[in-house]
Amino acid sequence: MTRYLKHQDIDPQKWDACIQSASNGLIYAYSFYLDHMARNWDGLVLGDYEAVMPLTWNKKFGIHYLYQPPFVAASGVFGNNLTEMMVSDFLEAIPKKFRLIEINLNAGNIFSTPSGFQHLRNNYVLPLNASYEEIYNNYRDNIKRNIKKAIAAGCTVKTGVPVEQVIDIAKEQLSTVVRIREEDLQQFQKLYAFLQQQQAITYGVLGPSGKLLASCVYFFSHNRAYYILVGNHPNGKTIGASHYLIDRFISDHASSNLILDFEGSDIRNLAFFYSSFGAKAEVYPALHINKLPWPINKIVKRES
Repeated sequence: MTRYLKHQDIDPQKWDACIQSASNGLIYAYSFYLDHMARNWDGLVLGDYEAVMPLTWNKKFGIHYLYQPPFVAASGVFGNNLTEMMVSDFLEAIPKKFRLIEINLNAGNIFSTPSGFQHLRNNYVLPLNASYEEIYNNYRDNIKRNIKKAIAAGCTVKTGVPVEQVIDIAKEQLSTVVRIREEDLQQFQKLYAFLQQQQAITYGVLGPSGKLLASCVYFFSHNRAYYILVGNHPNGKTIGASHYLIDRFISDHASSNLILDFEGSDIRNLAFFYSSFGAKAEVYPALHINKLPWPINKIVKRES
């Protein structure tokens, strides 16, 4: 039986053990990740944590709603031997008090009838189990040209760039794609510090003068490297700094069991960019349910 548990009633050890062992497990669903990035979260639990679903929520004007927190690309049902019926049961078990639902599920929640979901989103993933030479040979020519530009310009790559620097140059880019609060970025910085020893790393491309031209944060879990936060300086665009940045990560981790998870995108230019490295689309569903009367539904969405 699927139970609705409020946050204080969830056993974090059992919850995280379920996420750790789930065939479709993702870093975003761990309790520590949700504690950092969600304003509030409860959960749906099947049996003795055989499968779980985080419910990330907020409240405005007395109205409870489910939303997708920043830096949480996918959510949904996690576990082993999931079936279409199980996922359907979880969705039916979402408490009726959440009258507005705008969350992403995960690729493991799609079965034989993806058309059953009204909204499908695109992610791009690149297995790194081949040699670097094999992966490089599958790059599109524009990627190879830009890598050569960066090398010719004297760019160098380093790891361990201070995460504050990545965040600083990422802010402007993020504001054009998604609404993000300063508080969310501060929480992300704390999450990075929490994961830094084993599950997080920064990469940066420096120009000849030592200026940071491209940078990113990677998180690791479930044999995935998540391209989680990107900060590119405008000066790096013309010399292929971001292309070189990704290429060097691929070079460092080629011939491993990692999957490079680009975390998107539905934006055509970004999708083309990621696919140019040989990444393939991984479709996942989004759940949009709005049972609020107009104009309250517009106000809550705008304020979320």
